[in-house]
Amino acid sequence: METKNTSIYLKSEVRTLAIGRFDGLHIGHKGLFDRLDNYGAVLIIDTENANLTPPRYLCKYLEIPYFIYKLEEIRNLSASEFVSKLRVDFVNLDKIIVGDDFRFGRDRGAGLIELKQLFFNIEVVHEIKIDNIGVHSRYIRSLLFEGNVEKAAIFLGRLYRIYGNVVIGQGLGSRALYPTVNIHCKDFFIPDEGVYITKIFMNDLEYKSISFIGHRLSTDGNYAIETHILDSSFLSAKTVCIEFHKRVR
Repeated sequence: METKNTSIYLKSEVRTLAIGRFDGLHIGHKGLFDRLDNYGAVLIIDTENANLTPPRYLCKYLEIPYFIYKLEEIRNLSASEFVSKLRVDFVNLDKIIVGDDFRFGRDRGAGLIELKQLFFNIEVVHEIKIDNIGVHSRYIRSLLFEGNVEKAAIFLGRLYRIYGNVVIGQGLGSRALYPTVNIHCKDFFIPDEGVYITKIFMNDLEYKSISFIGHRLSTDGNYAIETHILDSSFLSAKTVCIEFHKRVR
């Protein structure tokens, strides 16, 4: 089990635990986190498919202490074995907080009824809706797939960000009006091809930018994530963060 952001707590000090996959850390997830007390933590089930907030970047999004269970390590546990593991890992646990669609145990065969039978204090947080649409990671991905970063931000409760490494481009940026950064991003869900108003974060500084996602049809035809920085005084960096504000086209 991986532990992060736990300088305040030991596992033995955790008394309330919010459990889920929590990809995206969106406003629906925040509804669970808000129920945590001063001795609360988050337990994230890592399916290795998270691409809105990949596990290695969680510390950039989540200030609450959190722990990670790898799905591969627990997928064959029965419902009772899973709860027994929680009792062993969190010896003073006295409350579990989950969403109303929570499933667990081998083949996700158990739900809220079984959880309440196996643990004495369960709080269920019901689905949050916006305009009668449930807030779920899969819906946020569908919005990003369409390039609708503004609506995705509403459901996330924040602007969508991706992190990546700076790579060598075609060398055209130095001859362009604005400096250009080419980014390789393998961990995050990438919005639809298009041009976006963005901000780029480099070396703890932020700059206004315009980002292009797609195939460079006028040059080499390769797929690229290119960000044009609207400030010639920027300092280069090896890793950057792109924050999406609005799709232009």
